Amino acid sequence: MPDMSDGRKSPQARLQGRNKGYAVTFKTFEELIGQLRAGKDGVINRRIVAVVAADDAHTLEAVAHAAHEGIISPILIGDPARIEYELSLLPRPLHKYAVRPTATGSEAALEAARLARSGEAHIIMKGKLQTPELMKALLSSEAQFRTGSLISHLSIVEIPNYHKLVGITDVALTIAPTLEQKAGIIENAVKVFTRMGFDALKVAVLAASENVNPKMPETVDAAELKTMNKDGRISGCLVEGPLSYDLAVSREAAEIKGMDNPVCGDADILLVPSIAAGNILVKALRCSAGFSTAAIVTGGRVPLALPSRASDADNKFLPIAVAAAVS
Repeated sequence: MPDMSDGRKSPQARLQGRNKGYAVTFKTFEELIGQLRAGKDGVINRRIVAVVAADDAHTLEAVAHAAHEGIISPILIGDPARIEYELSLLPRPLHKYAVRPTATGSEAALEAARLARSGEAHIIMKGKLQTPELMKALLSSEAQFRTGSLISHLSIVEIPNYHKLVGITDVALTIAPTLEQKAGIIENAVKVFTRMGFDALKVAVLAASENVNPKMPETVDAAELKTMNKDGRISGCLVEGPLSYDLAVSREAAEIKGMDNPVCGDADILLVPSIAAGNILVKALRCSAGFSTAAIVTGGRVPLALPSRASDADNKFLPIAVAAAVS
């Protein structure tokens, strides 16, 4: 086993550990990317990414980075002339790519959906278009992107003083989720983390208080989700709630408040009560605290890498890596 000076196991050792009974987690995105570089049994399986409206400098730089890492092979969809121009400006060239010409962003999204249906693409990635335009096209009957499952958004965050990557959901698609939608959002997030290699998943249902209060509907939903988990209606994880944010991520805070359960201080997934709460939380972590985030949409035919249009190339690379890990 390679030596890790801080006592953590290497990505390869973590993979081997799946069959030895201890939980597999990743503290950083670099550890997750290391798994992708290592491949399975030493064989790297490049995933094919259909990039929608690919004529964007930072998007193409991120795609080139992922291609050079051996993680993906791209299909670039959009205006060929604009794509070729942006490619010519890259700091390092992108080799072995295909271009599929389309006139509009919606047409590009539909072409990406077609590639996903046919098995020619394993991942879809947002390029130079707004999320509402992309999702409207993908969720249309023509696209056939839906699978019957809830479509939800998951933001994975690397927090320097937390011991593993953590997921926050849903922060971009489901505005005010119902109890049933919250259950579906949890199930989607659990599937993503399981495919990344995490074991023994723990879900914290966030609220402003750990007490159930009828005047705070999110606390009532949290208690019901916990019951659904105990009854087996939500599986593959341990659900606890309602929990305030500090209890979910700090064992010390839990001990001070006299909370003794396995999720406190060790949550893998944070379910937020609304899109507003989640969006504010993730943007505060990223913009004010400088934390790294990677957003994907799950529940569709293939994972959708959904970086912000304002993100730089490094931050657009991370959603590609996560999507490749779970596709």
